[in-house]
Amino acid sequence: MAGGQERILRRRIRSVQATKKITRAMELIAASRIVKAQARVHAAQPYADGITDVVRHLQEVGGGASNPLLTPRENVRRVAQVVIAADRGLCGAYNSLVLRAAEAAMRDHDAQGREYALVTVGRKAEGYFRFRKYRIDEAFAGFSDNPAYEDARRVAGAVVGRFERGELDLVQLVYTRFVTPGRQEVVVRPLLPLDREGFAPRRADEQAAAESGQPPADYEFDPNPDAILEALLPRYAEARLFAALLNAAASEHAARQRAMKAATDNAEDLIRGLSRVMNRARQDSITTEIMEIVGGAEALRQSGGEHVAAHEAEYFDKTA
Repeated sequence: MAGGQERILRRRIRSVQATKKITRAMELIAASRIVKAQARVHAAQPYADGITDVVRHLQEVGGGASNPLLTPRENVRRVAQVVIAADRGLCGAYNSLVLRAAEAAMRDHDAQGREYALVTVGRKAEGYFRFRKYRIDEAFAGFSDNPAYEDARRVAGAVVGRFERGELDLVQLVYTRFVTPGRQEVVVRPLLPLDREGFAPRRADEQAAAESGQPPADYEFDPNPDAILEALLPRYAEARLFAALLNAAASEHAARQRAMKAATDNAEDLIRGLSRVMNRARQDSITTEIMEIVGGAEALRQSGGEHVAAHEAEYFDKTA
């Protein structure tokens, strides 16, 4: 019985050890990808700052006064949610937190009598909402852990044109913002209309010149600022969406690294516990075998002594 239990425990320990190797490897891979994802976030920042400066300068000269991407709607009837989740699991609560935040925002809009339009990024988001019978307008997948700018352009194309045509009155992004490798937070932020007050402030040199009373830099625009903004604002929306995708990718790797580390630690604890149980079973088996040997020896000793005594009594009877 004990030997059979020991074999079962050995098999379980080998299985947990194999799982531990996998989770450890996934932890190391995720840790290396966090560094690359952070580098991509920082590398994309100069482009975002540059296009923001251009848009701000165009607005300062009066451009975009009637651009639909900058015009808030008085009556919001239809709200689009762009939900950015992962293509894969094994990343802890990363997906569930994003999906619950998106669902809560949709319930809030529904309570206000607003219709919804759903655009999902990542297979987990698509599967979650399809299973719950939500209507999905567009679904994108296959790039959650390594997005490219072209991916952001495709996702933006699903909402920017519809917003310009008046089919959508508000577009919101639901994603996980990367703060540090140990901290990420789910945010629900408006994408469209673009916030006029949300553009980045002036650079330090421009701010210093303005405070000293010097005139700002004078630009000549050709064609006119309105025409430039009409072509530039969709690119600005794409840049903001690309930044959200990069933040979500870095957050996914960080969440997966933490989840795999926790799984590796749990596997080590389980191996220690199973090893103790197996050692105890082995000790019980050895003790049982020793007791059986001692008992058998004692039985042989007792039966041998009785046999000698019987022979002695028979010998004395014959000699008498």
